[in-house]
Amino acid sequence: MKQLLQLAEIDKDARVHDARHTAATLLLEQGVDIRVIQAVLGHSQLTTTKRYTHITETLAIEAAGRTGRALWDG
Repeated sequence: MKQLLQLAEIDKDARVHDARHTAATLLLEQGVDIRVIQAVLGHSQLTTTKRYTHITETLAIEAAGRTGRALWDG
């Protein structure tokens, strides 16, 4: 992983484990059900999967937009 980061000229330290968090969050952003993400990651407990997913600005903006449409568009 560290060699790949160096080859890509990315000046950040990252672990393969970090990629699991990124993958979980990207799946969530794509609208994949959290139970599907749980299965992909191989977690037996949904609470574990929830720790792997992170609320991004994109998710927050989409949620605010849906709420606004629900309130004002009828």
